[in-house]
Amino acid sequence: MNSPFPYERLPLKEEFFGRTQELEKLSTIVKYSNNMLIHSKRRMGKSSLIKTFFEQNKDDYLCIYVDIFDITSKEDFAQLLLKALANAGKFDLKTAIKNLTSLFKRVRVEPTIDPNSLEYSIKPIVATLSFEEMFEDFFNSLNELSKTNKIILAIDEFQQIAEFKDSKMFQKRLRSVWQLQKSVSYCLFGSKMHLMNELFEKRNLPFYKFGDAVYLPKISTSDWVEYICGRFEATGKHISKELAEKICRTVDNHSSYVQQLAWLIWIQTKEVATDQNFEDAFQDIVDQNTPLFEKQTESLTTYQMNFLRAIVNGVHKEFTTQEVLQKYQLGSSANVSTVKRALIKKELIETEKQQVIIPDPVMRIWLKREFEQ
Repeated sequence: MNSPFPYERLPLKEEFFGRTQELEKLSTIVKYSNNMLIHSKRRMGKSSLIKTFFEQNKDDYLCIYVDIFDITSKEDFAQLLLKALANAGKFDLKTAIKNLTSLFKRVRVEPTIDPNSLEYSIKPIVATLSFEEMFEDFFNSLNELSKTNKIILAIDEFQQIAEFKDSKMFQKRLRSVWQLQKSVSYCLFGSKMHLMNELFEKRNLPFYKFGDAVYLPKISTSDWVEYICGRFEATGKHISKELAEKICRTVDNHSSYVQQLAWLIWIQTKEVATDQNFEDAFQDIVDQNTPLFEKQTESLTTYQMNFLRAIVNGVHKEFTTQEVLQKYQLGSSANVSTVKRALIKKELIETEKQQVIIPDPVMRIWLKREFEQ
């Protein structure tokens, strides 16, 4: 059977919850072919939201999803767009290849098979093509398709375009093309909030105010508790509301962590979940993440580690008071600003309601334990 708590896969229809308002807002935006920018912290379910929205609307829109994580060039970007377009829609392989052959002017396509899943897909052949040729073929094809289809193009990890060579010029090029298109909605989102905010909130950048902002808040504890208890009951097990609340409280309602912690407790539970099941499951999560946390902190300076120590100990503002500077050995006030900027860039801290926090709740607990040793 599938895990009743999906944290590494797209949730089934009966598993997806707590985002009804967001789905309705997305529907309204794309109805009028507007663009949307999805903002949220990490692990809040942005990708699941979009994929669920696509699943619900696949009969009304041509839905194209592309994840550009870890790419560093506009050539890679164009290739991924072409691949996503080639595999969008509901066609048998033969029909899809025939349609694409007539649609693309320069790009050739061929079937390929995944050696692990044994699933067929379509591979664009672009080795001999320049970026300009790929770029033009993709957007000319998109324009042609938009004459008979309403299209949604979702680009995950969109902040990666800031890493491209001559990024600002490339962003200008993209926006100049996108804003002229009809019947195409762009959905842009990513996991690095400080970079996403820069792209869309700096007046001097091309994507300033490009679309309607959709913010994903944390799902409420009461909704989570009802969901967790319901999933246990549906599989013949039981968890108390108090223990379900403890799950939420410990991981600060971060969607992915809530699902993972509930899943690990569920695995260990024979009939009724216990506090020991919780402790063992949470330690498992900490152990799984320890190598990542060690890698993220091993190159930090003493000042940066001291700054994190201050946050863990409850200091969230006024870091430049003499008491805090001396107690945590942070150096000068100017040094505090440098340290703070560096940690924000590394995405280890962020500012929320004028307070500096460590956004990853598991990392926060891991750090506290490390500092206490």
